[in-house]
Order: sequence, then structure tokens, then C-alpha cells
Amino acid sequence: MPSNNPRGRAAVLRALAIFVAAPFVLLFSIPSSGQTAAHDRAFWQAIAKNKYNVPEHESADVLAREVSGLLASPDPELRDDLAYSIYVRWIYRNYISPPTLIALTDEWRANLKDGIGESGTNSVLKRSFSALCLSVMAEREAKTPFMGEARYHQLVGDAITYLQSERDLRGYDSKVGWIHANAHTADLLQGLAHSPLLTKEEQEKILTAIATRLSTAPDVYIQGEQDRMAAAIVAVIRLPSVDAAAFNASLTQIDEEDKQVWANPLTPQTLARYQNHTYFLQALAVRLSLEADSPRVTDFKGRVLGILKTR
Repeated sequence: MPSNNPRGRAAVLRALAIFVAAPFVLLFSIPSSGQTAAHDRAFWQAIAKNKYNVPEHESADVLAREVSGLLASPDPELRDDLAYSIYVRWIYRNYISPPTLIALTDEWRANLKDGIGESGTNSVLKRSFSALCLSVMAEREAKTPFMGEARYHQLVGDAITYLQSERDLRGYDSKVGWIHANAHTADLLQGLAHSPLLTKEEQEKILTAIATRLSTAPDVYIQGEQDRMAAAIVAVIRLPSVDAAAFNASLTQIDEEDKQVWANPLTPQTLARYQNHTYFLQALAVRLSLEADSPRVTDFKGRVLGILKTR
């Protein structure tokens, strides 16, 4: 029965107004990319089962914008097995148009800053898997350019900043699966280093950023992050324009920092730095040994082995 109280009647009218308006709000509020998924888990699973082909009567561009929202999901199947895996196939197979590739690149670049500074929360998933998807974009850019120089160089800068800024360094979590933010960012830097657009200044910044990240990680990486960073360094070394002085400077930085570990009271942080450096140098030496012989590779490998011999 309607209330005789004026305030009660007003509350009822407001509730009715909200109820009546709701369908119109839902009708005219069109979600932007990554906000709302129109398709359920079974839809994306069916794509994976069908060898990641685009479903009949569907648009790869529209679906690519939609599935981006799953990169932030705490469900490892949705985020990793489906969303990321779909992007790998569709980007490499050229299913997605260049305008949509650009839109996704810009969206994922922005995601690298979303919740930055947090640690131990699920916000890292969007940042980390955006970096991983951007690594696929970078590989695509190196083979078939679509970004344009300005966007490419901005992505290099964003990747370097993200590597140094991320505070959540977890590798694998039993509940949410792979997090691996630093490894994914190393993959991104590796992909960017495959482009001839990478400048000498950017090469130096990548080398310095990786050395700094290894020095500042509060714990020892245990999920192969050091090896992924070594792979990024080797990608830079492969460039004809590589600056040997910058490479040697980054190794000197690592060596000098580690000499201080045993000259001062040992702490968990300084020991973690030493161990991360050691595992990184070991991975770098192995990866350089797998490269085709050349005077440059021989020189770089000798420099790395020389440091390792002192440990």
C-alpha cells in the first residue's frame, strides 16, 4: 500500500523513476573496449577449440576489442588461455585491422599505469598481461609496421617506465596463475628491439633499465625472469647499431654494485641483488653462446664470462 507520508511518497516516486529510466540507461550506455564482455566463457572456448579461427558472421575487430577486458580477469583461463592466446593468433595471422591494432596498442599502453604502485592486488594482472600483449604487437610492428614512429617510440618509453615502476614482482600464484609482470615487460622490450626504429639512446635506456631493475628487486626472482631479461639484452646486441660502450657500462654497473655486497653488512636485499645479477649473467652467457659467432658476440660473451669468473 502506498505511504501517506510525503517523504515516503517521494521515495517511491524516485524509485519508480529509476526503475523506468534503467532500460534507457542500459540501452544508450555503450560500453567501451574492455569494460563489458558480450560473450560468455563458452564462446571464447569454442574459438580456441576451432583452432582460433574467427567465428562465422563475427568481426575479428569487434571481438578483439571485447576480449581485451579479460586481460584483467583473475581467472587464468579467461585471461591467459583464452584472451592472450586469441591475441597471439589473431595478431600474427593479420586477422585484426591496423586501426584496431592501433586502438588496442593505445589502450594497453594506458593499462600499464592503471593501479601502478600497488602490490599484492589483482590490479597487476591488467598491467602485466597488457605488457605481454604489447610484446606481440611489437613483434608484429617489426615485421609489418603499423604504429608509426611516434607511437613506437612512445611505447619504448612506456615499457621502460613500466619495468622500473612495477612493484608487484610475483611470478606464479596458485589462485590466479601467472602474473610475471617483469618477465612480460622484458618480452615487450625484446620485441621492440627487433625494430630498426630503436635508437641508440633507447638501446642504452633499455640496458640501463634492466640493470636497474635487477638491482632494485627486493627478492630473488624464482620464475625465470632473469633469463627473459637476458633475452631482451641479446635482442639489443643483435642490432647492427648496438653501442658496445653502453653494453659494457651496464655490465660495469652490475659488477661494481656486487663488489659492495661483501664489503658491507649482508642484508636480504643486497643478497637478492647479488643472486639476481648472477643468474642474469649466467643466462646471458648461455644465450650469447647460442648466437652465431661474430667478433661482437665473442667480445660481449668474454666480458660476461670475465665477471662470472670472479664470483
